Amino acid sequence: MAVKVIGLLGGSFDPVHLAHVSLAKAALTELSLDQVHMIPAANPWQRGALKASAEHRLAMLQLATRNEPALHINAMEIDRGGKTYTIDTVRSLPSDSQYVWILGADQLENFHTWHEWRDIASLVQIAVAARPGAAIQAPAELQAHLRAQGRTLLHIPFTPMPISASDIRHRLAGGQSTAGMLDPAVAQYIKQHGLYQQVVS
Repeated sequence: MAVKVIGLLGGSFDPVHLAHVSLAKAALTELSLDQVHMIPAANPWQRGALKASAEHRLAMLQLATRNEPALHINAMEIDRGGKTYTIDTVRSLPSDSQYVWILGADQLENFHTWHEWRDIASLVQIAVAARPGAAIQAPAELQAHLRAQGRTLLHIPFTPMPISASDIRHRLAGGQSTAGMLDPAVAQYIKQHGLYQQVVS
C-alpha cells in the first residue's frame, strides 16, 4: 500500500476565511497530496490570546470545509491544550504517513524563530505559498539546514489573496462588510453567536 502524503496547515483560524481554504486546496492539488489536515492552535506562544473559543473555531472550520472531502479538521493541538508548539505536534504524528507543513511566505520569514525549528524541518517537508507583502525567501539558517538534510523548500503556486483574520475581526467589530472574505455559512455562524463584536487586534 502506498504511503499517504498529508499536508498540514496550522493556524489560529480566528476566524477561518476563504484564503485559508483556498491555500489548503491549492496545496492538495499542486503537491499531489492525499489529504490536508487543518490544525487549529490551542494557545499560540508567539501571539496574543485568541478571540474565539476552541469550540467556535472548530465549528467554523467544519462549516468552511463541509464540501471539501480531502480537507480534514485535526484538533490534536486543542486536545493537547497548553501552549502550542509545532514541534510537539510534528512529533506526535502517526508514523504511517509522510507530512508536508504548509506555510505562507510571511510565516517562512520567521520560521527560524520557532521552537526547535531545525527538528521540525527535519521531520516534515516544508512547503510555502505567496502571501501579500511577503517575498518567498527562506532565512539563511533554514536554507543551510535544508541543504544539510538534502531537502528542498517546496513551492505552492498560489495567487495571494488580500484577506487576513485580523482585518476580518476589525471589520466585524466596526460593522463593516466582510463580503468575499468568509464562507457564507461561517459568516452566518459568526453573526448567530455574536463573535468578534469588540474592537480587537
